[in-house]
Amino acid sequence: MFSHVVIFWTHADQPKAADELVEGMNTYLKPIPGVIQFHVGRMVPSPRPVVEQSYQVALNLVFPDKKAQDDYQIHPLHIEFVEKVFKRVCAKVVVYDFA
Repeated sequence: MFSHVVIFWTHADQPKAADELVEGMNTYLKPIPGVIQFHVGRMVPSPRPVVEQSYQVALNLVFPDKKAQDDYQIHPLHIEFVEKVFKRVCAKVVVYDFA
């Protein structure tokens, strides 16, 4: 298994950015083949100080192996998502990959 976790911070001056990001992920990323598990969601507030709460949206993908994730990265739908949605609404992103 290969996990790909992406944390997104949207532009503060775009109040609908998080909604557009989630919609874009469901439209462009969810149909890409090779993904075993697809989960996108908004940050959930927590009273625990150890919980990171400065981001707006997170994406958690599970692939059978690293090659499937590599193929996902160059898929035309992923590239279209980056160009049409990500670059327009995101201020920062952090990626955690682990196997």
